[in-house]
Amino acid sequence: MAQTTGKLLIIAGIIIAAAGLNLLFGNPLHLGKLPGDIIIKKDGFSFYFPAATCLLISIIASLIFFLAGKK
Repeated sequence: MAQTTGKLLIIAGIIIAAAGLNLLFGNPLHLGKLPGDIIIKKDGFSFYFPAATCLLISIIASLIFFLAGKK
């Protein structure tokens, strides 16, 4: 159990470091501005749904949890 917790902490640290670098360098990955993100702008109304960004984050999270669960 300690080995699995250690792996999860390392992965969480990598994710936090990547998020920090993304904020530091002004969103170089263009998250939230990918093709496939839905943006509707009309008079006095705007709707934004980051569909492609959600899909990308889901795939990355699934891969991380899959690799963390392997022994």
